[in-house]
Formats: sequence, C-alpha cells, structure tokens
Amino acid sequence: MIDLYYWTTPNGHKITIFLEETGLPYNLMPVNIGKGEQFKAEFLAVSPNNRIPALIDRAPAGGGKPIAVFESGAMLLYLAEKTGQFLSRDPRARIDAIQWLFWQMGNLGPMAGQNNHFSNYAVEKIPYAMDRYRNEVNRLYGVLNKRLADRAFVAGDYSIADMAIYPWIVPHERQGQNIADFPHLKRWLETVRARPAVERAYEKAKAVNPNMGGIRTAEERAILFGQTAASVDRAAAQAR
Repeated sequence: MIDLYYWTTPNGHKITIFLEETGLPYNLMPVNIGKGEQFKAEFLAVSPNNRIPALIDRAPAGGGKPIAVFESGAMLLYLAEKTGQFLSRDPRARIDAIQWLFWQMGNLGPMAGQNNHFSNYAVEKIPYAMDRYRNEVNRLYGVLNKRLADRAFVAGDYSIADMAIYPWIVPHERQGQNIADFPHLKRWLETVRARPAVERAYEKAKAVNPNMGGIRTAEERAILFGQTAASVDRAAAQAR
C-alpha cells in the first residue's frame, strides 16, 4: 500500500496520474499547504524539504521496511521501477523518458512556477520579471511543440515523462500562453486529458480540494512565500 502525501498542485497530480494508470492501491493523505500542514512533524519525517508530494511505500519490492520518497520526479522513477511500467527497459527509450522528466523538473516546472508567482501572486507587479518568465515558458512550450511534431508522446510511448509534463501544461491560460500557437502540443494535451486514469486523478483532486486555484488570504501568502532558513529551524523545533 502507498501512502501519498498530496495536495492539488501540478506536482501532486503527477503522482495520482501514475497511481491511477497502474492501479496500485494507495491512500490519499491530504496536506493543505495553504494552512501550513506541510510543517507538521509527521510530514517532515517523509519530506524534509516541506514540499508536496511525498510517499511511503509500505510494501516495497523485496519486502523489508517501508520506503519514503520525496520530490515528484524521484517518486515517478521509484514507482516506475517498482511496477515495471511507463519506463522502458530499452536503454535508449529509457534515457529518453528520463531526460524529459528531468527537463520538466529543471525547466518547465520552475519557470512556470515563477511565471505564475510574478504574474498572479506577487503584490508588486514587476514588468521585467513578468516578461522574463512568461517568455521563458513560451520558449519551453516551443521546445515541447517541436518535440511532439513527429511523435504521439514525449518519449515515444506514453511514459512518466508525459505524466510529469502534463499537469504543468493544463493551466496554459494562467501561464499567459495561447495553446493554439502550439498545434502539436495542443494535440498531445487533448490526448493525455482523455485518458481515463487522468480523468480519475483530476476528479480526486476536486474531491480533496473543491476550491482549487489561487492564494486567497494574507495568511496563505505568508505561509507559502514567506519561508526562510529560520522557518526550517522553527519547524524542526516543533517536531521534536
């Protein structure tokens, strides 16, 4: 059984998509990041970076003690290895999927996150920052559109690379991107969206958090955007 510590963010959706695709049994353990639940001791024991998602596999391959994993890319790799699904054993296809998974983790996710922050959350609107990140997301959409010009999925067959990337393309309007400018990406987006497992994953998100989207209060803003090293020390002290 998998215990999935989860909130309704793109990184959270990656893992529910994988679990729904494979049918692995799992418990959803909601961690409301707007309320600061990511700083609770039981969560920090699994995810020391106080970020969702994270998991505990209570029935790891080969038996033995439960295995805890944080960072969504590492989680996808772990689950793919555990199940033998959505990551090819062929070395060329395998590294192709892994490198696009890392592309999402190192490029699309961080840049889209900064774009969303400066365009939608920052109290002070800084034109340079807004343009910088919106343009970089636009460039990354272009990279992905070109990649998908001659293939159905990012790494050939549907894989953990698609699961990682898809939730970051879903909010394209919020990212200030016109999906019609990227026809191959648009086709891929619609194809992945229509998968029954993806539909189930997003339905679960609605059940967990019916009011998804947006930072609504000053308290939420302080919790999500006001953290420093001192915050880590405070959380560690509270966990003792």
